[in-house]
Amino acid sequence: MMIRITRQISLEDSELEELFIRASGPGGQNVNKVSTAVQLRFHAGQSPNLPEPIRQRLLVLAGHRATAEGLITITAQRFRLQSQNRTDALARLKSLIQAASIKPILRKATRPTRASQTRRLETKKKRGQVKQGRQTRTEE
Repeated sequence: MMIRITRQISLEDSELEELFIRASGPGGQNVNKVSTAVQLRFHAGQSPNLPEPIRQRLLVLAGHRATAEGLITITAQRFRLQSQNRTDALARLKSLIQAASIKPILRKATRPTRASQTRRLETKKKRGQVKQGRQTRTEE
């Protein structure tokens, strides 16, 4: 089965690995008995469905959740139910990939207008004159 991320990107189920671990936090005695937390692993470095620029942006966005080999690990333990944590982890991976699929807009270097430069210099001169007026003069 394919997991649709964007119109162009879909992931296969075989690319995702789920590990169920014991969660910390709410749940009472249930927390000590049942493995409700989900650790979702996605090997972005070896995924054939990710274009190279998106893969690079994804690894940067993932930050500490990504290893040097390109393995992204997302741990979800917000909910008491394993199914909810599973859905949460998948949603977080989807949003991470969607954010990486947006190409950043490069900033175009612009120069300040002549009028803005003169305005800036005028305010600097006025400010300097105000400070000059505050100085106490010593007579010799």
